Amino acid sequence: MPELPEVEVVRRGLERWVTGRVIAEVHVLHPRAIRRHLAGPADFADQLIGHRFAAACRRGKYLWLPLDAVGADAAPSTERPVRATTGHADGATGHGATEHGALPTEHGARGAGHGAPGSADGAVDDVTGGEATGRSVLGHLGMSGQLLVQPETAADEKHLRIRVRFADAAGTELRFVDQRTFGGLSLHDQLPGAPDGLPDVIGHIARDPLDPAFDEAAFYAALRRRRTTIKRALLDQSLISGVGNIYADEALWRARLHFDRPTASLTRPRAIELLGHVRDVMRAALAVGGTSFDSLYVNVNGESGYFERSLDAYGREDEPCRRCGAPMRRSPWMNRSSYFCPRCQRPPRAVAPRTAGSGPAA
Repeated sequence: MPELPEVEVVRRGLERWVTGRVIAEVHVLHPRAIRRHLAGPADFADQLIGHRFAAACRRGKYLWLPLDAVGADAAPSTERPVRATTGHADGATGHGATEHGALPTEHGARGAGHGAPGSADGAVDDVTGGEATGRSVLGHLGMSGQLLVQPETAADEKHLRIRVRFADAAGTELRFVDQRTFGGLSLHDQLPGAPDGLPDVIGHIARDPLDPAFDEAAFYAALRRRRTTIKRALLDQSLISGVGNIYADEALWRARLHFDRPTASLTRPRAIELLGHVRDVMRAALAVGGTSFDSLYVNVNGESGYFERSLDAYGREDEPCRRCGAPMRRSPWMNRSSYFCPRCQRPPRAVAPRTAGSGPAA
């Protein structure tokens, strides 16, 4: 499952290549990819066409693109037919096909600032215009979802689920590709008063530790109230978002904390220190594009991340601890695995050591 750094890498790609572009065509090629949009594929497409994607946003592992209405002051562009299609489109496989009439659109952009569509780098210009619609397209990558910006002429991916084309001359389109179809796109009302267009369905998700508005004092107070263990708390998206199994293990190794240590035993300085390690791990992963163990996680240009080469704990069973040299251990944990150093990360006294090397893999 992609964690905060991987999703943030995708968000940055969307910010550069998609923000500010007007939607001309939407092809839903697999109904499961929009299963959270209960009105169905045709309605999903109709709700998007003719609108502009505003600045890409993220909270934890979720990302979204607010929709703007196209204003009269938007910059003109090369006009193209605007249509919604479900099923077969340009050689992709699907389930049925529906054509909806064309309507003229104008092109404008907001907030990307990397050159106009059709320019050398293909990114969009910083053009104002358009008002917020109060709705956002929410994306969740699931286990294998990919949001790719591809040339319109590029061959379709085997597991292409949604295609979005734009009313400009850039020649690129947004594709949602998902082998396992656990992820998807959906359209939601925005949480009232949220300045970033936060979809209401994820209003319960806590801010992540890289968010400038993250409240350390509130986090520590909530941590002390939880009758749980530290790794469970790190993966609780209502307490702190964006942290998954990989980066929890990495941060705990850096903090020399065992994953089964009770949260009530953490002092405020130790909790703040752990937060610092969580942030350091995530920033280091961001710097190299996230962690890719296979071809399923890529950025919007289809490039893999390289942080797996720098992992200190996760996946290093029986390898020497980079700090003390003791063999790293793997312990089954909540249908996943926890990787730790038995010397640097001593288990709490009340917890008997678990058998290493058994249980399901992460």
